[in-house]
Amino acid sequence: MMYQFQCDYSEGAHPRILERMMQTNLEQTVGYGEDHYCAMARSLVQKACGREDADVHFLVGGTQANMTVISSILRPYQGVICVRTGHINVHETGAIEHSGHKVLALEGKDGLLSAESVREAVLEHINEDGPEHTVQPGMVYISFSTEVGTVYTLKQLEELAAVCREYGLPLFIDGARMGYGLASEGCDVTLQDIARLADVFYIGGTKQGALFGEAVVITNPDLKKDFRYSIKQNGGMLAKGRLLGIQFLTLFEDGLYFELSRHAVALAMRIRDAFAAKGYDFLVDSPTNQQFPILPDEVLKRLAADFQFSVWKKIDDRHTAVRFCTSWATRPEAVDALLAAL
Repeated sequence: MMYQFQCDYSEGAHPRILERMMQTNLEQTVGYGEDHYCAMARSLVQKACGREDADVHFLVGGTQANMTVISSILRPYQGVICVRTGHINVHETGAIEHSGHKVLALEGKDGLLSAESVREAVLEHINEDGPEHTVQPGMVYISFSTEVGTVYTLKQLEELAAVCREYGLPLFIDGARMGYGLASEGCDVTLQDIARLADVFYIGGTKQGALFGEAVVITNPDLKKDFRYSIKQNGGMLAKGRLLGIQFLTLFEDGLYFELSRHAVALAMRIRDAFAAKGYDFLVDSPTNQQFPILPDEVLKRLAADFQFSVWKKIDDRHTAVRFCTSWATRPEAVDALLAAL
Protein backbone atom coordinates (compact mmCIF):
# COMPACT_ATOMS: atom_id res chain seq x y z
CA MET A 1 0.00 0.00 0.00
CA MET A 2 1.28 3.46 -0.95
CA TYR A 3 0.79 6.14 1.71
CA GLN A 4 0.27 9.70 0.44
CA PHE A 5 2.12 12.59 2.09
CA GLN A 6 2.80 14.52 -1.10
CA CYS A 7 0.23 17.30 -0.65
CA ASP A 8 -2.86 18.36 1.31
CA TYR A 9 -5.38 18.13 -1.53
CA SER A 10 -5.21 14.44 -2.43
CA GLU A 11 -8.62 13.56 -1.00
CA GLY A 12 -12.04 14.78 -2.11
CA ALA A 13 -14.09 16.49 0.59
CA HIS A 14 -15.23 15.93 4.13
CA PRO A 15 -18.20 13.52 4.19
CA ARG A 16 -20.47 16.14 5.79
CA ILE A 17 -19.96 18.38 2.76
CA LEU A 18 -20.81 15.58 0.38
CA GLU A 19 -23.87 14.67 2.44
CA ARG A 20 -25.03 18.30 2.37
CA MET A 21 -24.58 18.42 -1.38
CA MET A 22 -26.60 15.24 -1.84
CA GLN A 23 -29.37 16.51 0.44
CA THR A 24 -29.66 19.74 -1.55
CA ASN A 25 -28.82 18.33 -4.98
CA LEU A 26 -32.26 18.71 -6.53
CA GLU A 27 -33.07 22.05 -4.93
CA GLN A 28 -33.43 24.91 -7.36
CA THR A 29 -31.61 28.10 -6.41
CA VAL A 30 -30.53 31.29 -8.13
CA GLY A 31 -27.02 31.28 -9.56
CA TYR A 32 -23.74 33.13 -9.35
CA GLY A 33 -23.41 33.12 -5.56
CA GLU A 34 -26.65 34.96 -4.86
CA ASP A 35 -28.45 31.98 -3.31
CA HIS A 36 -29.42 31.58 0.34
CA TYR A 37 -26.66 29.04 1.04
CA CYS A 38 -24.00 31.54 0.03
CA ALA A 39 -25.76 34.20 2.12
CA MET A 40 -25.69 31.96 5.20
CA ALA A 41 -22.05 31.03 4.58
CA ARG A 42 -21.10 34.71 4.21
CA SER A 43 -22.72 35.50 7.53
CA LEU A 44 -20.82 32.69 9.26
CA VAL A 45 -17.49 33.78 7.76
CA GLN A 46 -18.14 37.38 8.80
CA LYS A 47 -18.94 36.23 12.33
CA ALA A 48 -15.81 34.07 12.53
CA CYS A 49 -13.73 37.05 11.38
CA GLY A 50 -15.46 39.45 13.75
CA ARG A 51 -16.20 41.70 10.79
CA GLU A 52 -19.87 41.94 9.87
CA ASP A 53 -18.89 44.85 7.62
CA ALA A 54 -16.65 42.65 5.45
CA ASP A 55 -17.57 41.63 1.92
CA VAL A 56 -17.23 37.87 1.36
CA HIS A 57 -16.95 36.33 -2.10
CA PHE A 58 -16.56 32.64 -2.94
CA LEU A 59 -14.11 31.67 -5.67
CA VAL A 60 -13.01 28.27 -6.92
CA GLY A 61 -9.22 28.10 -6.43
CA GLY A 62 -6.19 29.82 -4.98
CA THR A 63 -4.42 30.97 -8.14
CA GLN A 64 -7.72 32.29 -9.44
CA ALA A 65 -8.31 34.16 -6.16
CA ASN A 66 -4.81 35.64 -6.17
CA MET A 67 -5.04 36.83 -9.76
CA THR A 68 -8.54 38.25 -9.28
CA VAL A 69 -7.73 40.14 -6.10
CA ILE A 70 -4.38 41.50 -7.25
CA SER A 71 -5.54 42.58 -10.71
CA SER A 72 -8.58 44.31 -9.19
CA ILE A 73 -6.44 46.42 -6.87
CA LEU A 74 -3.42 47.49 -8.92
CA ARG A 75 -3.22 50.32 -11.39
CA PRO A 76 -1.70 49.41 -14.78
CA TYR A 77 1.76 50.69 -13.82
CA GLN A 78 1.91 49.00 -10.41
CA GLY A 79 3.31 45.71 -9.13
CA VAL A 80 2.86 43.55 -6.05
CA ILE A 81 5.55 43.03 -3.41
CA CYS A 82 6.03 39.50 -2.10
CA VAL A 83 8.75 37.29 -0.65
CA ARG A 84 10.82 35.43 -3.25
CA THR A 85 9.30 32.08 -2.26
CA GLY A 86 5.76 33.48 -2.47
CA HIS A 87 3.22 31.38 -4.34
CA ILE A 88 2.44 34.13 -6.86
CA ASN A 89 6.16 34.31 -7.70
CA VAL A 90 7.07 30.64 -8.02
CA HIS A 91 3.99 28.46 -8.51
CA GLU A 92 1.34 30.23 -10.58
CA THR A 93 2.77 30.08 -14.12
CA GLY A 94 3.17 33.85 -14.26
CA ALA A 95 -0.55 34.45 -13.67
CA ILE A 96 0.06 37.88 -12.15
CA GLU A 97 2.35 38.89 -15.00
CA HIS A 98 -0.29 37.58 -17.41
CA SER A 99 -2.69 40.11 -15.90
CA GLY A 100 -0.21 42.87 -16.76
CA HIS A 101 1.43 43.36 -13.37
CA LYS A 102 4.95 42.66 -12.19
CA VAL A 103 5.72 40.59 -9.10
CA LEU A 104 8.29 42.51 -7.06
CA ALA A 105 10.00 39.67 -5.21
CA LEU A 106 12.12 40.38 -2.13
CA GLU A 107 14.43 38.16 -0.12
CA GLY A 108 12.98 36.79 3.10
CA LYS A 109 13.85 34.41 5.88
CA ASP A 110 12.12 31.02 6.08
CA GLY A 111 9.40 32.19 3.70
CA LEU A 112 8.56 35.28 5.75
CA LEU A 113 8.50 38.85 4.45
CA SER A 114 9.68 41.49 6.89
CA ALA A 115 8.25 44.96 7.37
CA GLU A 116 11.71 46.43 7.03
CA SER A 117 12.31 44.85 3.62
CA VAL A 118 8.99 46.28 2.41
CA ARG A 119 9.96 49.72 3.68
CA GLU A 120 13.36 49.51 1.98
CA ALA A 121 11.80 48.48 -1.33
CA VAL A 122 9.27 51.31 -1.24
CA LEU A 123 11.87 53.93 -0.29
CA GLU A 124 14.24 52.65 -2.98
CA HIS A 125 11.53 53.28 -5.54
CA ILE A 126 10.51 56.67 -4.13
CA ASN A 127 14.12 57.88 -4.02
CA GLU A 128 14.96 56.83 -7.57
CA ASP A 129 15.93 59.48 -10.08
CA GLY A 130 12.70 59.37 -12.04
CA PRO A 131 10.67 56.69 -10.23
CA GLU A 132 8.01 56.82 -12.94
CA HIS A 133 10.40 54.88 -15.19
CA THR A 134 10.07 51.76 -13.03
CA VAL A 135 7.17 49.70 -11.71
CA GLN A 136 5.56 51.29 -8.69
CA PRO A 137 4.93 49.06 -5.64
CA GLY A 138 1.15 48.99 -5.32
CA MET A 139 0.35 46.35 -2.72
CA VAL A 140 1.89 43.66 -0.53
CA TYR A 141 1.17 39.91 -0.69
CA ILE A 142 2.01 37.36 2.02
CA SER A 143 0.82 33.85 2.84
CA PHE A 144 -0.43 32.50 6.16
CA SER A 145 0.83 29.86 6.64
CA THR A 146 3.71 30.31 4.20
CA GLU A 147 4.72 28.13 1.29
CA VAL A 148 7.29 26.44 3.56
CA GLY A 149 4.99 25.98 6.52
CA THR A 150 6.15 28.88 8.66
CA VAL A 151 3.81 31.29 10.43
CA TYR A 152 3.95 35.02 11.10
CA THR A 153 3.74 36.17 14.70
CA LEU A 154 1.19 38.81 15.63
CA LYS A 155 4.01 41.32 16.07
CA GLN A 156 5.34 40.63 12.58
CA LEU A 157 1.88 41.02 11.06
CA GLU A 158 1.26 44.25 12.93
CA GLU A 159 4.58 45.64 11.74
CA LEU A 160 3.80 44.69 8.14
CA ALA A 161 0.34 46.22 8.35
CA ALA A 162 1.77 49.43 9.82
CA VAL A 163 4.29 49.82 6.97
CA CYS A 164 1.62 49.07 4.40
CA ARG A 165 -0.67 51.74 5.83
CA GLU A 166 2.18 54.23 6.11
CA TYR A 167 2.79 53.99 2.37
CA GLY A 168 -0.78 53.35 1.23
CA LEU A 169 -0.20 49.73 0.17
CA PRO A 170 -3.11 47.29 0.59
CA LEU A 171 -2.05 44.15 2.48
CA PHE A 172 -3.32 40.92 0.90
CA ILE A 173 -2.99 37.63 2.80
CA ASP A 174 -3.16 34.35 0.90
CA GLY A 175 -4.92 31.92 3.24
CA ALA A 176 -4.84 28.73 1.20
CA ARG A 177 -3.58 27.06 4.41
CA MET A 178 -5.01 29.61 6.83
CA GLY A 179 -6.50 27.02 9.18
CA TYR A 180 -3.27 25.06 9.46
CA GLY A 181 -1.43 28.25 10.36
CA LEU A 182 -3.98 29.29 12.98
CA ALA A 183 -3.92 25.79 14.51
CA SER A 184 -0.14 25.62 14.73
CA GLU A 185 1.81 25.33 17.96
CA GLY A 186 2.56 28.67 19.54
CA CYS A 187 0.54 30.70 17.04
CA ASP A 188 -0.56 33.96 18.69
CA VAL A 189 -2.60 35.12 15.68
CA THR A 190 -6.38 34.69 15.42
CA LEU A 191 -8.68 34.92 12.43
CA GLN A 192 -9.95 38.16 13.96
CA ASP A 193 -6.39 39.51 13.93
CA ILE A 194 -6.07 38.64 10.24
CA ALA A 195 -9.35 40.45 9.53
CA ARG A 196 -8.18 43.47 11.53
CA LEU A 197 -4.77 43.81 9.88
CA ALA A 198 -5.33 42.75 6.26
CA ASP A 199 -7.15 44.83 3.68
CA VAL A 200 -8.17 41.65 1.90
CA PHE A 201 -7.47 37.96 2.51
CA TYR A 202 -8.92 34.61 1.70
CA ILE A 203 -9.77 31.54 3.72
CA GLY A 204 -8.75 28.40 1.88
CA GLY A 205 -11.16 25.53 1.45
CA THR A 206 -9.52 23.44 -1.29
CA LYS A 207 -6.69 22.26 0.99
CA GLN A 208 -8.81 22.21 4.13
CA GLY A 209 -11.73 19.87 3.66
CA ALA A 210 -13.69 21.32 0.74
CA LEU A 211 -13.91 19.83 -2.72
CA PHE A 212 -12.83 23.25 -3.96
CA GLY A 213 -13.30 26.85 -2.99
CA GLU A 214 -11.74 29.90 -1.37
CA ALA A 215 -13.57 32.61 0.59
CA VAL A 216 -12.23 36.06 -0.27
CA VAL A 217 -12.82 38.53 2.56
CA ILE A 218 -12.51 42.25 1.81
CA THR A 219 -12.35 44.55 4.84
CA ASN A 220 -11.06 47.74 3.21
CA PRO A 221 -14.10 49.70 1.92
CA ASP A 222 -12.03 51.19 -0.90
CA LEU A 223 -11.47 47.71 -2.39
CA LYS A 224 -15.06 46.46 -2.29
CA LYS A 225 -16.60 48.33 -5.22
CA ASP A 226 -17.15 46.30 -8.39
CA PHE A 227 -15.24 43.24 -7.17
CA ARG A 228 -17.88 40.94 -8.68
CA TYR A 229 -17.00 42.43 -12.07
CA SER A 230 -13.41 41.30 -11.53
CA ILE A 231 -14.56 37.84 -10.47
CA LYS A 232 -16.59 37.45 -13.65
CA GLN A 233 -13.89 38.84 -15.91
CA ASN A 234 -11.34 36.41 -14.48
CA GLY A 235 -13.58 33.38 -14.95
CA GLY A 236 -14.25 32.92 -11.25
CA MET A 237 -18.00 33.41 -11.04
CA LEU A 238 -19.40 29.91 -10.70
CA ALA A 239 -22.87 29.60 -12.21
CA LYS A 240 -23.77 26.96 -9.61
CA GLY A 241 -22.42 29.19 -6.88
CA ARG A 242 -24.41 27.43 -4.20
CA LEU A 243 -21.87 24.58 -4.39
CA LEU A 244 -19.36 26.96 -2.84
CA GLY A 245 -21.80 28.34 -0.29
CA ILE A 246 -22.81 24.87 0.90
CA GLN A 247 -19.19 23.94 1.49
CA PHE A 248 -18.29 26.99 3.55
CA LEU A 249 -21.60 26.80 5.39
CA THR A 250 -20.70 23.26 6.45
CA LEU A 251 -17.12 24.15 7.36
CA PHE A 252 -18.06 27.15 9.51
CA GLU A 253 -21.43 26.37 11.07
CA ASP A 254 -20.00 24.39 14.00
CA GLY A 255 -16.23 24.81 13.89
CA LEU A 256 -15.47 21.96 11.49
CA TYR A 257 -12.90 24.08 9.65
CA PHE A 258 -10.80 24.53 12.77
CA GLU A 259 -11.31 20.95 13.93
CA LEU A 260 -9.92 19.62 10.65
CA SER A 261 -7.00 22.05 10.85
CA ARG A 262 -6.04 20.85 14.32
CA HIS A 263 -6.20 17.24 13.16
CA ALA A 264 -3.69 17.82 10.34
CA VAL A 265 -1.29 19.81 12.50
CA ALA A 266 -1.34 17.25 15.34
CA LEU A 267 -0.33 14.48 12.94
CA ALA A 268 2.37 16.68 11.37
CA MET A 269 3.84 17.28 14.81
CA ARG A 270 4.15 13.52 15.30
CA ILE A 271 6.08 13.34 12.03
CA ARG A 272 8.29 16.28 12.99
CA ASP A 273 9.10 14.86 16.41
CA ALA A 274 9.91 11.43 14.98
CA PHE A 275 12.35 12.79 12.41
CA ALA A 276 13.94 15.02 15.06
CA ALA A 277 14.32 12.07 17.41
CA LYS A 278 16.28 10.29 14.68
CA GLY A 279 18.68 13.24 14.57
CA TYR A 280 17.61 14.65 11.20
CA ASP A 281 17.79 18.38 10.52
CA PHE A 282 15.03 20.40 8.84
CA LEU A 283 15.07 22.93 6.02
CA VAL A 284 12.88 25.23 8.13
CA ASP A 285 11.29 25.02 11.56
CA SER A 286 7.66 24.53 10.55
CA PRO A 287 4.89 24.28 13.18
CA THR A 288 2.22 23.48 10.58
CA ASN A 289 1.08 20.59 8.39
CA GLN A 290 4.12 20.83 6.10
CA GLN A 291 7.37 19.30 7.35
CA PHE A 292 10.70 19.55 5.54
CA PRO A 293 13.25 17.06 6.91
CA ILE A 294 16.71 16.79 5.35
CA LEU A 295 17.35 13.11 4.73
CA PRO A 296 20.15 10.93 3.38
CA ASP A 297 19.37 9.87 -0.17
CA GLU A 298 19.50 6.18 0.77
CA VAL A 299 16.76 6.79 3.35
CA LEU A 300 14.64 8.58 0.73
CA LYS A 301 15.03 5.67 -1.65
CA ARG A 302 13.85 3.26 1.01
CA LEU A 303 10.89 5.39 2.07
CA ALA A 304 9.83 6.01 -1.55
CA ALA A 305 8.88 2.34 -1.86
CA ASP A 306 5.85 2.86 0.39
CA PHE A 307 5.36 6.62 0.82
CA GLN A 308 4.79 9.52 -1.53
CA PHE A 309 6.35 12.86 -0.63
CA SER A 310 7.68 15.90 -2.47
CA VAL A 311 11.35 16.36 -3.25
CA TRP A 312 12.01 19.98 -2.30
CA LYS A 313 15.68 20.89 -2.52
CA LYS A 314 19.01 19.16 -3.00
CA ILE A 315 21.24 20.01 -0.04
CA ASP A 316 24.46 18.25 -1.08
CA ASP A 317 25.60 15.16 -2.93
CA ARG A 318 24.08 12.82 -0.34
CA HIS A 319 21.22 14.74 1.29
CA THR A 320 17.90 16.12 0.08
CA ALA A 321 15.20 18.23 1.73
CA VAL A 322 11.75 16.76 1.16
CA ARG A 323 8.22 17.68 2.18
CA PHE A 324 5.86 15.47 4.13
CA CYS A 325 2.42 17.04 4.12
CA THR A 326 -0.58 16.06 6.24
CA SER A 327 -4.16 17.06 5.55
CA TRP A 328 -7.59 17.23 7.11
CA ALA A 329 -8.08 13.60 6.01
CA THR A 330 -4.72 12.04 6.89
CA ARG A 331 -5.28 8.85 8.84
CA PRO A 332 -3.31 8.24 12.04
CA GLU A 333 -2.49 4.75 10.73
CA ALA A 334 -0.63 6.30 7.81
CA VAL A 335 1.52 8.30 10.21
CA ASP A 336 2.05 5.18 12.31
CA ALA A 337 3.33 3.36 9.22
CA LEU A 338 5.70 6.21 8.35
CA LEU A 339 7.14 6.38 11.84
CA ALA A 340 7.63 2.62 11.92
CA ALA A 341 9.58 2.84 8.65
CA LEU A 342 12.08 5.44 9.86
